[in-house]
Amino acid sequence: MSPPQITLVKGKFWFPNNNTGGEAGQASPSSLSTFSSYLGIMKQLTCAVALTLCSTAAMAADKLSLNEISGYLNGISTAQGPFSQINDDGSLSTGKLYMDRPGKMRFEYDAPNSGVVIAGAGAVVIQDPKSNQPPETYPLRRTPLSLILARTVNLGRANMVVDHGFDGTSTVVRAQDPENPEYGSIELMFTDDPVELRKWVIYDGSGGQTTVILGELETGIDLPSRLFSTSTVPSR
Repeated sequence: MSPPQITLVKGKFWFPNNNTGGEAGQASPSSLSTFSSYLGIMKQLTCAVALTLCSTAAMAADKLSLNEISGYLNGISTAQGPFSQINDDGSLSTGKLYMDRPGKMRFEYDAPNSGVVIAGAGAVVIQDPKSNQPPETYPLRRTPLSLILARTVNLGRANMVVDHGFDGTSTVVRAQDPENPEYGSIELMFTDDPVELRKWVIYDGSGGQTTVILGELETGIDLPSRLFSTSTVPSR
């Protein structure tokens, strides 16, 4: 019997949205206002990504090799920066990301979700402040994100990379755990000169996908260890 598949959020990556509203088939003024705000944010995100890619294209971008990408990821010790997350259902979340390689990452979601997700000590802990239930815990190794949090990233490993392309402005690599492809995969988008990770897409084993667009990452900074403690998920 194969081991049970871990899907962290059923197509919403780390943290589920709690949807509330009126009767089915009716759109309340508040829901229309929320939808209009969402469209505005999405338009800003699209423009921001387009401008970033266009400016990179103007510098004659080249396709990055797997060795270059592996070297870049291995060179990241710590990082922090804002992110925007597009969930499988089209909803949008924003927040701040903290990374301490190897093996540690923290997502702090802005209101109204205000959730916290921590990867550390070989586990992923999901805290929903709106729930009366204790935090959920999953093995980090069963999530595609573990591939970039590994102590040594080696994208040249046999059967790890299932796609390696270039769209004229950025290099896109899709990777999976070669020994457990049922855990899903992660698609990473990089720009060059300098090499930077701009976006990733998580594909879970059930076909859902979630996109995380990264803002400007500040690297090589000191981060307190308490940010990545999974024994007790601290309040924000």
